Amino acid sequence: MSHALSPARRHTARLAAILVAFAPVGALSQTLTIGLASPVNSADPHFSNTTSNFALTAHVFDTLVRRDAQARLIPGLAESWTAVEPTVWEFRLRPNVAWHDGQPLTADDIAFTIGRVPNVQGSPGGFGGAVRPITRVEVVDARTIRLHSAQPHPLMPNDLASVQIISRHAGTGANPSDYNSGRASIGTGPYRFVSYRPGEGAVVERNAAWWGPAQPWARVNFRFLPNDGSRSAAVLAGDVDLIDQVPGADLPRLRREPRLTIAETTGVRLIYLQPDFSRQGGDVPGVTDNNGQRLPSNPFQDVRVRRALSHAIDRRALAERIMHGAAIPTGQWLPEGSYSHNPEVGVPAFDPAEARRLLAEAGYPQGFRVTLSTPNDRYPGDLSTSQAVAQFWTRIGVRTEIEALPWASYVSRGPRQEFGFRLGGWGSSTGEASYLLRNVVGTYDRERGWGSPNFSRFSSPRLDALTERAITTIDDGEREALLRQAVKLETDEVGIVPLFLLRNAWALRRGLRYEARADEQTLATSASPAP
Repeated sequence: MSHALSPARRHTARLAAILVAFAPVGALSQTLTIGLASPVNSADPHFSNTTSNFALTAHVFDTLVRRDAQARLIPGLAESWTAVEPTVWEFRLRPNVAWHDGQPLTADDIAFTIGRVPNVQGSPGGFGGAVRPITRVEVVDARTIRLHSAQPHPLMPNDLASVQIISRHAGTGANPSDYNSGRASIGTGPYRFVSYRPGEGAVVERNAAWWGPAQPWARVNFRFLPNDGSRSAAVLAGDVDLIDQVPGADLPRLRREPRLTIAETTGVRLIYLQPDFSRQGGDVPGVTDNNGQRLPSNPFQDVRVRRALSHAIDRRALAERIMHGAAIPTGQWLPEGSYSHNPEVGVPAFDPAEARRLLAEAGYPQGFRVTLSTPNDRYPGDLSTSQAVAQFWTRIGVRTEIEALPWASYVSRGPRQEFGFRLGGWGSSTGEASYLLRNVVGTYDRERGWGSPNFSRFSSPRLDALTERAITTIDDGEREALLRQAVKLETDEVGIVPLFLLRNAWALRRGLRYEARADEQTLATSASPAP
């Protein structure tokens, strides 16, 4: 028997599907479906220090200290924290917090977490830097823990806002695959782990016993949708309720769509470029003279070359034309008004003539060739931004080709120093300058926990020393002055080439509301039915 529908019935079915897709939230179910731009490469909360990984696992695992939508510190599993001595921080845990399997949270779980964070199997760059200053963990009682450091460490609570807490009983002997399968994914967070599928998505279900506010969603489905067009199409069709990283080219159209609303804010994500510093000789990947022959030395070791490439870029054109206004040109990594933003550091001038002069002065009057490596599915406009930069550089004689890679390949090759020049992104979720100084341009030191995402191996002893002084200075005003000095020194040395800060945007079904976050995290806890 045929089950084909007549044209009239097919039209009725399509109309019904559209009405269902845009019915008021809560009228049909308590399920929220989120389309994520950035695929998550592990459900292990300590595996990879990326915003997308952290945001997904934050549904299952809590932190001692949390950050609100404006990156301000608020209580998490710790109801309070105090510097009882210049080198000792005491954290007092909330009472009666339970793991998803019913066992109680204790200070011993915090101690176990801190020991595990820098020792995650196969991690491409985790959260070791957040716990490296801790020299001793003292469990005072079940609800009290003291963390000792060799030097004063005023940023301890800020750092620990990046460390999700795991249990000793579920985490002992567990590796990333145990978290991916769910065996070890037992947290204290607002949602319980259901499944994680690499390259596809994840599912969580509400934890009714969570210590925080009751969540409206019984189930949350996360779908990884790295393609910009597919993500926009999914929210327009009602296949998902919410998408992040709204493509700048689609933003005007989605704003006009009556079935959708847009939530947005200025973010703390810097898009930047960084050359290879790991080689002194001319064997830099993708870098040759104009005849395709190896150069005698690494041109990027010369600050004049780095400054030339910076002056060759029209950042305002990138922000306005490539990013369609969804970006803010910058010469540093924090927005105006942020703690430790240096108002004396402006947007580098677009000056092709000065760029050519600097190249000639450095010994490259005819330029050279370079390959710019970029992810093509990680940041808004990543590939198109790189293509525009390639045109700017080619105009000053640095003939540039693009190597575009999916994020999974890009992030695995970066730690092996396989890129001659690369496009990257860094979110300063701590809301202050030292987070980037320690990680992106801090000299790589596994034991110290610095420079884990410093794939290009930039190193400046002067900058490291100034950063160290800043992060061990107790007084907030003095520390800010030192950090501003470090910002200026870094921009003078051009350890990275800043391009722009992203404006974070989410598109969601009408009937929903979303609290836009400066740290660009996409959280079900930030979404709720509109009143």
